[in-house]
Amino acid sequence: MAHKITDACISCGACAAQCPVEAITEGDSQYVINEDLCVDCGSCAATCPNEAIVAE
Repeated sequence: MAHKITDACISCGACAAQCPVEAITEGDSQYVINEDLCVDCGSCAATCPNEAIVAE
């Protein structure tokens, strides 16, 4: 089960810096998680200051 970044994302980039497999990239209006690369470690969700990352 991959994680998903919700509309609460403020594009701070904290999650991308913490992703050990580089599954998070900057999208058009917010950061996005590549579900094929995500290993569901949860480090992005733990780092997000807006609690904008949830498990799908």
